[in-house]
Formats: sequence, C-alpha cells, structure tokens
Amino acid sequence: AGNGIQPNFELLLCSFLYLSTVWATDYESFQIIPYSNEDQNEITEGEDSSPCQKDFTKWDKLFVMMENSQMRENMLLQAANEVLTVELQSMRAEMLQFVTNFASTCANAIDRATSHITQQVCRKVTETIGKSQEAKARQSSVTEKLHEELLHNNQEIISRLSHLERAWQDRAEAGTPTTGFYVGELENTLHATVNLLQQTRDEIRFYQKWASQRFLPAGCEFALLFPMRSKKIFGSVHPESDMTLNSFTACIWAKATDVLNKTILFSYGTKRNPSQIQLYLKQRSAVLAVGTDHDKVTAKDAVVPGEWTSFCTTWNSVEGNTSLWVNGQLAATMLGMAEGHSIPNGGILQLGQEKNGCCVGGGFDEKLAFSGKLTGFNIWDSVLSEEEIVDLAQGENSCQRRGNIVGWGVTEIIPHGGAHYIH
Repeated sequence: AGNGIQPNFELLLCSFLYLSTVWATDYESFQIIPYSNEDQNEITEGEDSSPCQKDFTKWDKLFVMMENSQMRENMLLQAANEVLTVELQSMRAEMLQFVTNFASTCANAIDRATSHITQQVCRKVTETIGKSQEAKARQSSVTEKLHEELLHNNQEIISRLSHLERAWQDRAEAGTPTTGFYVGELENTLHATVNLLQQTRDEIRFYQKWASQRFLPAGCEFALLFPMRSKKIFGSVHPESDMTLNSFTACIWAKATDVLNKTILFSYGTKRNPSQIQLYLKQRSAVLAVGTDHDKVTAKDAVVPGEWTSFCTTWNSVEGNTSLWVNGQLAATMLGMAEGHSIPNGGILQLGQEKNGCCVGGGFDEKLAFSGKLTGFNIWDSVLSEEEIVDLAQGENSCQRRGNIVGWGVTEIIPHGGAHYIH
C-alpha cells in the first residue's frame, strides 16, 4: 500500500508547486510596488500604446488581481480534490485487496490450526488405544502362557501314566517276574509323576488367584469401587418397585480390601428402624440381620480379603427361615428369625454404609464403611431355589440374572464421595 500512495503524493506535490509558481508569476505583473514617499503613492498615467485600450486604474488592477487569485484558488482546490479522490480510490482498492488477502491468510491459519489440533487428538486417542491393546495383549499373553504350561504338564502326566500302564501290561503278558531294579525304576517314575502333578496343582492355584485379583466375576461387566474407608463414600440404591417384603433373596459379589468388626456390604432401614436388612462382614465372618440388629445369622470363615466372594441371603416371614450362602454353598441357617415381621416400604437402601439418620448420607460412621469392590447386587421378593443360588455364584453369567426389586445394571445406583464404577 505504501508503494502505491507515494507516486500519487508526489504528483499532488508537483501540481501544487506548479500552480503556486504560476500564481506568483502572474501576481508580480500586477503587484503594487511599495512606496517610500508621497511621490511614490501616485500612479502616473502614461500614454496608451494602443489607441483602443484604456489604462487600468489601481482599483482595476486590484480587482483583477483578486479575481485571478480566486480563480487560481479554485483551480488549486479542484486539482487537489481530483488528486485526493484518485488517491482515496486507490487506497480503498488496496485496502480491499489487503483485507481479502488477510482474510484468506486467517482462514488458512485457522484451517492449519484445526488440522494440527485434530492430528494431536487423533494421535492421543491412537496412543491410548494402543496402550490399552498392549495391556490386553500382555494380559492375554500371560493367560495363554499359563494355559500352554498347564496343557504341556497334563500331556506329560498322561504320557508318563501311559508309559507305566504299558510297562505293567507288557510285564503281565510276558509273565516276567518283577525285579528290584524294575520296581525302583517304577518308583522313580511315580515320584516324578507325583511331583509334576503337585507342580501343576500349584500353577492352577496361582492362575486362579491371579485371575481373581484382575478380573470381575464371570458375567459381570462392571463393579462399584470404594477406594477407601470413609463416611462420605457409599452408594445409594433407588429401586422403582415397592420394598414391602415378607420374603426376599438378596445376593451380592464383594471383594473387600480390609475388614473390621463391622463392615457393611448393604443395608436397608427406615427412620424407626435403621436395621431392617443388613449384610455385613465381621473379621472373617459374614452376618445377616433382619428386623433388628439382634436377630442375625453368622457364617464363619466366609471372607478372604482381596478375593471375590459371592454372598446370597434368603428369609421368609412365615417361619422366619433364614439362610446365608457363600460361593454357592450353604454356610449358615436359622429358624424363627424375625418371624411374622414385614419389611416396610419407604426406607433407604445403601451400599457400603449403614442407614443411620433421617436421610441419605446422614449420620455415617467411618468404622462401618466398606472399602473394596462390589458387583452383582440383586434383590428378589421371593426365596430362590438352591439350584438358582448355586448358579448365581458358580455359573458363567452370575450377573446376568437380575432381581425384580433391585436389578444390577438396571436399578439406579448412585455413587457418592469418591465411589465410582469400573470395568
């Protein structure tokens, strides 16, 4: 833009100087010479060289000079106006061109920035997916390696047993008496086979423990994690069905980080009675309380911290028949427990804390809080059969069967205070 303005400005300046020179030259021809005395004030009238032309008086000359001055001023203004008009039009065209180029540059810059950001996001997503796939691949590699080792050991055991069987058959068919050397050889083979069986059993136990620490129970796609013991961390359950119960079956999977004298898995209570239903852990035992905290059934040696454990409880009001199942096995029973009692509706159902107080989250005790993982929480308004309870604990789809009062993955369960869902 600067290169376009400079020639126009020089043209304007030259025009102005030219008009000023013409004006000054013409003005001198009519200029009145200053006087120094009275004689010089007089304008002498000489003879006219032309017989038809009359001499100008001093006033005529003055008026002519003023008219010429006005004319020159108008001419100068007109010339300046024309030059400025052309210059402004040129500047306008250059500014429009500049704006057009600048807008194009901005658009290109925005496109480049957007493309760069998109590439970065895609790269981060790709890296995350790659890391996840690598973790899955490593996990799958470890699993495949363990499977291969177990398969190899089983084949080795089968081979050695087959060898022993053929050797005994050959001896029996040939009628060859058994010598001490041959008996010693068989004993060595048997000892090697027993050692291999012991090694295989240890590997199977290690694999089961490793899998239990890293995977959810079969058929369960997610769990609720309680990262620490805190009175602010719990899960509130909001069933849509009526909680008025004369019988029930309640099941849950739990993996406790640590257990104190009373660690709540789930509780249901009202304002009058906060202990309508409670399932909690006490050191290595599991305890179910119905109606009050005094009516309870206890299953001893039912808890192993750090391992997934299935708990199922049943109760009916007619006979007060109560049972507590651990990993699909009946661990404790009781008759006459809360007989004739009815679980009322309108209470508060919570995971990982005891209902105590007027409302959700009220009056919690940190010592009662659960820390670990919970999944597969379901409640039915009837007593399930033994086969159904065993299938819930040992079947391949333990979390797929859902209760009609509370269904895991269907009923709303809201985590609070740091509890969150994991896969």
